Amino acid sequence: MATKEKVKEVAKVSQVDDNFNEIVLFNDDINTFDHVIETLVVTCNHSYVQAEQCSILVHYKGKCTVKTGPYSDLEPRCSKLLQAGLSAEII
Repeated sequence: MATKEKVKEVAKVSQVDDNFNEIVLFNDDINTFDHVIETLVVTCNHSYVQAEQCSILVHYKGKCTVKTGPYSDLEPRCSKLLQAGLSAEII
């Protein structure tokens, strides 16, 4: 692949990624694993296993991306996470 074609390909990927953000969930000492899992299942449409894995990552790593997408989709989801007492932000 020529260098010119590679630059165009990278530019296309960058344009696609600009439209997406992430909800990052942060660890706290207040919420139980069960509460976090149930909230992720309802709010982010995670499967139980996916929500469980995210909760474990948050516990041991301090944070985890739980949902990606356009800001307009993430904002109400992040608000629901915050209303449930979880620590989250959109980046």
